[in-house]
Parts: sequence; C-alpha cells; structure tokens
Amino acid sequence: MAKPRSRLTGFIEELKRRKVLQAATGYAVVAWVLLQIGEVTFAPLGIPEWGMTLLIALVVVCFPIAMIVSWFFDLTLKGFRKDTESGLSASPDRALGYHMSATPSVAVLPFEDMSPGHDQTYLCDGIAEEILNRLAQVKSLRVASRTSSFRFKDTSVSASEIGTVLHVATVLEGSVRKDDNHLRITTQLINVRDGFHLWSSSYDRELEHIFEIQIEIATHVADALEVTLGTRTGKECCTTANARAYEYFLKGQHYFQRWGTRNMAFAIQMYEKAVETDPGYARAWAALAESYAMTCMYWNANEANLEAAERASSKALELLPGLAESHVSRGLSHFVQRQDAAAIAEFETALRLDPGLFDAWYFYARVCFQRGELSRAAELFEKAEQINQDDFQAPIFLRQIYRSQGREEEALAAARRGVERAERRLELNPDDTRALNLGGGGLAVLGDREKTMQFAQRSLALDGDNPDTLYNVACGYAVIGETDLSLDCLERASMRGMTIAEWAENDSDLESLQALPRFRALMDKLKRQEAAAGR
Repeated sequence: MAKPRSRLTGFIEELKRRKVLQAATGYAVVAWVLLQIGEVTFAPLGIPEWGMTLLIALVVVCFPIAMIVSWFFDLTLKGFRKDTESGLSASPDRALGYHMSATPSVAVLPFEDMSPGHDQTYLCDGIAEEILNRLAQVKSLRVASRTSSFRFKDTSVSASEIGTVLHVATVLEGSVRKDDNHLRITTQLINVRDGFHLWSSSYDRELEHIFEIQIEIATHVADALEVTLGTRTGKECCTTANARAYEYFLKGQHYFQRWGTRNMAFAIQMYEKAVETDPGYARAWAALAESYAMTCMYWNANEANLEAAERASSKALELLPGLAESHVSRGLSHFVQRQDAAAIAEFETALRLDPGLFDAWYFYARVCFQRGELSRAAELFEKAEQINQDDFQAPIFLRQIYRSQGREEEALAAARRGVERAERRLELNPDDTRALNLGGGGLAVLGDREKTMQFAQRSLALDGDNPDTLYNVACGYAVIGETDLSLDCLERASMRGMTIAEWAENDSDLESLQALPRFRALMDKLKRQEAAAGR
C-alpha cells in the first residue's frame, strides 16, 4: 500500500524540484571562494580589517535572499525565468509535471490485509472494488480503473508516484483486519501533490455492517472531493443484504478473475455457497451461471455443466429480470448451447438495461464473430473496449478481425494495446493463462517471435491440458510459422472437448493452415462431434 509522505518530506521534495538545494550548494561554494580570496588579498591591498567583516556579513545576509530568488526563479541560458509552478498556487497536476483537467480525480488502491492469518485478500479487494464502482458512477469524478490502480498492490510506491502514473490528484488507500466476525477498516484519502490527508477514518463493526461501511467511505470521499454520490443502497448494489452470502460472492469473484480450470472450479464452489446462504441473491446466481458458461466455452461442455448454466441463469432472471447481469448470464447459457438468436436477444436486453456493461458488448461480439458477421463483431468489440480500456481481450480479437478485413495498421495498433494490457494483467496475476494466451497471439502479430514462444511455454506449463490454452497457443504458433506445433496443439485441444470449428474457420490467425489437409480433416472431425452433441 502506498505510504503518505510526511510534511517534511513533501517540503524537501519541493526544494529539490525548485533547485533551491542546488542553489544553496552553489552559493556556499562561491561564498567560500570569495572569503578565501579576501583573506589572502585584503591585507596586501591595504583594505582595513573591517572590510573582511563586511564581506562576511554580506555573505550571510545575501544567503536568504539568494534562496528566495531561487525559489521563485530558475537560472537558464537566457537569464532568469519565473517558476510558474509555485507550490503555493500551482494545481496538483502542474506540481507533478503532467496536465490534468479540472475534473476531480481519484485512484482507489486495493486495501491491505492486516488480518492475523493474512487470508482476507478477497475481502480487501472486494471492498476496494465496490467503493471504486460506486465512485465511478459519479459523472463529475474521474476514477482510475481497477486494473490500473490494482497494479500497485503490495508495493511501496508513494501516493505522489501513483498520481503521476495514473494522472489522478487523489489516492484512496486503506486496510482491513478481520477477526472472526469483526471488521476493522481504516481508510485515508491522500492529496498526491503534498502527501497530506484530505480525510481519514476507522470503522470497528461486525461483518453484517459491511454494506454500510462501503457506502459511508464512498460518501466521505465524494464529500471531500466536492462531488455528489448517488443513493444506491447496499442491497441494490449487490442484490443481497446477507453479509455472509456477500463474503462468499467476493471469494468467488477473487477466483473467477484469476482464470483457469482450477480457479473457475473454486469460483463455482463459492458462488454455490453464496446462493445456498441467500437463495434470493440474483447477482450470485448470475455469476454462477457465467462460471458454468465459461467452463463450457473453454474447458468442458458436458451436459452437467450446460444444465447448470441453464438452471443458474434462469434463476437469476426469475429473481431480478431488471438486472442486466441476469440477461448476460442467460445470453451466455444460450451461447454455449449454440442458440445464437436467443443469446443475441438477451444481450440486446442487457444493453438496454445497462449500456455500460462490458460483458454484454463483449459476448455479443463473440456471437457475431462465431457467426462470421465480422463487421458487426468489430463494432461490438470496439464498444466493449471503449467501456473497459484496461481489458486485453477485445483489442486482441479486434486485431484478428482487422487483419481479416485487410486493415493492417489498425490490426497492429490493436495488437499493441492488447499486449500492453495483458502484460499489466500478468503483473498482478502471473499465472493468468488467459492473458498469456491472448497476449501471445498479439506478440506473434507484432513479430516478437521469442516472446511469443516464451508466453506459449509459460501457458502450456501452467495449464497445458486446457483446450482454451491449446487453441490460443496454436494461433500464436501459426502466426509465427510453427505449423506443425500449431496443428499438434489443435489436435490435442480437439481431444479435450474443443467444439468451436466455426470459430476456427473464421480465425485469421489460422489462415496459414486453412488449406492444409491435416487442418481440414480436423475441422471435419470437430463438426461431426458438434453435430453428434446437438450443438
């Protein structure tokens, strides 16, 4: 967690910025030289003894004057130039050396786990994320995204440095200590220019009050930044008033975001406990459906998983038909059962309810891509990327579509964005095979053969039996010309339940394989498998 600077530290940094310390050093050297000259030459030149005393007095008296001048002016080759970035009047962004609009801005850092067992990361991240989400609803407040601000987790980077990197004027940080059912949460809002606290508070309450605490913190931050926060209640936000169910939900989110078969299985377990604790928890039912749908899409589309996605999404929709996430989960359930028209209808409904919901745009785009509707898919992926500018998936898929459409410059630009974001994701989660897989594809298009191979080897070592990993690694291999390795991975993926022949035939990364007999035979086999499974 970033450590706030002391008043003294902030003052010293300002002295350094204005080169006052440099001026003091230079003044001391010049003064010493003058005094040495005076001591050696005054007597031979017949200058009275009081002349030396006068010189010493002038040196002492002129020192503070020189320091004041150096505070307000810089000495340049063209003479003295006024320092317009005065610490007394400059805006925070000018003091930090970047341009920022007058709109209030904040980064919410992941809270530090101070619990005895240091096993509450999911709760710390969940509390910080919920506060971030609440603040992000304020149109007059600019909030750094989760991926951007969570990059500073478990680091000692100062608030000033974070402000410079994220272009925000304030940073919210905090800590959580959970002991049985008791919570102690401390928070502080820091001005990044001088490191001073704009607001701080501590909360000692039981877990059941977690919703109230989150609302209070977000409200205090909004008040300190002189913006108005909406009036959503805790129940409206997460669709439950049961703190224990919410805790299970946060654990599920923690695993879901880490990706991979093992983490997705843990996410399903936690979401199952959440809905068992509160059967009316619509958001948890939707998350459970998404987890089963992801499992079907990437790892194992057996009947049990398909039925589980269907059951959970139906329950979410029954409980809260006005929740956009309910329709996204229902759309995903249709999607993995190859019911494209029904999936599109659900995504359209979700977008009407919440046009800012990334998942609705992203998965709608995937349906269109799989159907070969590339222009429409590009439009949807572009919108998804606008909504979540830290997501690495949408730009990676966009560069595939752009390549198919002959838009090479746009494809390369999208690949660069995707790779950069995937690498940021890997800083937080080095075992995220999704980031490795898609990032590797972007690296291949950019011509970085060595790093493409490194990403592929890392991903295969972590999750080499995962058909999603095998398929995406195959794409990277195909782009860099490793045809046999690519086909080997595709065949291994087909043996582990991959049923996306339609997708593969529209994938520009596999263009070099399209005419090969071995590839055509594999596609025919996959289509027969899908037909036999009724998908």
